[in-house]
Amino acid sequence: MAPGLKLKIGGIEIPHDHGLVGHSDADVLLHAVTDALLGAASLGDIGEMFPDNATENRGRDSADMLRLAHERVAKAGYRVVNLDCIVFAQKPKLSAYKDAIRRRIGDLLGIAADCVGIKAKTGEHVGPVGRGEAMMAECVALLERT
Repeated sequence: MAPGLKLKIGGIEIPHDHGLVGHSDADVLLHAVTDALLGAASLGDIGEMFPDNATENRGRDSADMLRLAHERVAKAGYRVVNLDCIVFAQKPKLSAYKDAIRRRIGDLLGIAADCVGIKAKTGEHVGPVGRGEAMMAECVALLERT
């Protein structure tokens, strides 16, 4: 995390005095969703599809990355049934943004917002997340063969 950067989580800009550092726009949740979809379909991972040493990925919108991964998953014969996501962040509190994040991810994937589970957890002041040095996200995706 670094001061002065925009913080995007789940495709939503969240007001905060720090943002995440990354090669792309560093949306930790959309990266986790992208990885979950690719992994569930055995199509590799986000780093293989969007290498962090490729100049075209510098500052790239994570929503664009998710759309392209979703297209690849669909071409492989799968559709997204639902997602279960967790964001680990000491600050800011995300409760007020969970519905907007749910809707945004649903829109990106063409699924109902109620098929996107979003949970937020703190680090309880322990480790990099708890000290506010980092954020993490995890996602499990259920896919169905079409």
